[in-house]
Amino acid sequence: MAAFVGSSGFMGKPVVAKSQVCASKRAAPIKMTAAGEADMVPDMNKRNIMNVFLAGAVTVPFGAVVGGWLYFLYPPSKGGAGGGVIAKDALGNNVLKADWIKTQGKGARKLVQGLKGDATYLIVNEAGDDLDSYGLNAVCTHLGCVVPWNAAEKKFKCPCHGSQYDRTGKVVRGPAPLSLALAHVEEGASGEVVLKPWTETDFRTNLPPWWK
Repeated sequence: MAAFVGSSGFMGKPVVAKSQVCASKRAAPIKMTAAGEADMVPDMNKRNIMNVFLAGAVTVPFGAVVGGWLYFLYPPSKGGAGGGVIAKDALGNNVLKADWIKTQGKGARKLVQGLKGDATYLIVNEAGDDLDSYGLNAVCTHLGCVVPWNAAEKKFKCPCHGSQYDRTGKVVRGPAPLSLALAHVEEGASGEVVLKPWTETDFRTNLPPWWK
């Protein structure tokens, strides 16, 4: 009987001790793992630096795209004070007034690139010593063809549908409904020809300009 009791007591003790030891061993690694993960979290300064780099990586491409669109929609001015532009010849060079008059001769009506990039006639006066104070937009007011000057008939004649304009660009035959648009012609500080918008009454019709 004593042997049995001793034996029972001997067998009961290891069960409790083994359970406690296993629990203790399992808890230790969990605590160490948690501490290891905490060590890997960046401090506040590092996170702020990372946020700055991330914001820059997103902002720079976005700014480039938006800037490109704004440049396309609102291109920079191409020179000329007061809303004017410097006239360009067929090669894209600035037109100098004195050289143009000398080259073209009296009564000439020749094309340059003018306001909004439109083909525009510069007119040398009949004396051959100056330009007329106005230029003529060469775009037909019917369907937009470029109207050539017919020196023999002394009028502008549209090759597309037969519209005609007199020497000042006033419409004299349809189907074009309106006269050619006007532009002011001035001389710039360096002798270049400057074209500026015509906003006052059309001297040919005594009406407000239709192209405003």
